[in-house]
Amino acid sequence: MSRSTKRKPSGGDRTHFYDDITNTIIGELEKGRFPWVQPWDTPSAKAQLSMPKNASTSRTYSGINVLILWGEVIEKAYSRQSWLTYRQAAALGGHVRKGERGTTVVYADRFIPDDAKRRAAQSDVEARAIPFLKRFTVFNTDQIEDLPDNIATAAPPPPPGTIEPRVEALIKATGIDFRIGGNRAFYMPSQDYVQVPPPAAFFEPTNWHRTALHECGHAVGHPSRLNRDLSGSFGSRKYAFEELVAEMTAAFCCASLGITPTVRHADYLGSWLEVLREDARAIVRAASLASKATDYLLAFLPKEDDEAMSGRRTAA
Repeated sequence: MSRSTKRKPSGGDRTHFYDDITNTIIGELEKGRFPWVQPWDTPSAKAQLSMPKNASTSRTYSGINVLILWGEVIEKAYSRQSWLTYRQAAALGGHVRKGERGTTVVYADRFIPDDAKRRAAQSDVEARAIPFLKRFTVFNTDQIEDLPDNIATAAPPPPPGTIEPRVEALIKATGIDFRIGGNRAFYMPSQDYVQVPPPAAFFEPTNWHRTALHECGHAVGHPSRLNRDLSGSFGSRKYAFEELVAEMTAAFCCASLGITPTVRHADYLGSWLEVLREDARAIVRAASLASKATDYLLAFLPKEDDEAMSGRRTAA
């Protein structure tokens, strides 16, 4: 294990910024990544290679802001290199989506205070400029809705046939806030939304369906739906149990839709074993909750599809 070489934070807002960004760069380098040479040719890179710019003023960002914004574009798989502050978005009629987090950029310059100018004039000496640092929070245009057509990000639809129509119709019908983007799949209970990377990010399109249904399985547990206990923190028994419920929900939904189920989180096997060894009834409770979640989701299928599946189940 290599010894950490991160800088220790020092006092002052300005210094803290330098420490924060330096530690970020050190972390990237320790992982073998060079922030100034991003992997633009990988599946996680959705935006074209270009300099980041402000979508309102068309000014190009410079200096350390380029590295900060490039890193965000790659990490979050944004499709464009254009950014706006909250106020700029509002001025254009746009709205930052609920739950979105901005990115901090910085404007550095020098200025001469008025009293320094007066003293310099009285002493016939040159006034010294003082450096200042101002932070701004910006949002990628992918994070903003209702922007004018010439600024808004037009999310390209998945290639025809990539998403199983019944899965797409099911997700839309549930009313769950389902977002396609980024480079990881998750459900955010506090904001009640699901996010799944685009189908192109998966080795096989089928894996997108499995993943989408897994995350929707979590969303069904929200208090406004089936009200499951989603309070478990990562690594806890509650968390592992909830993952088990979502895994089985996805498997039950996939089987009902004719999609071969698979395990999305096999790395949780150890945690699941601990849960089952500690509580002999856990698997029964998890399967029961998964069936309820499956019934909840499949109830949103178009009527003809639901009747067809019911017929198959009855015939069997």
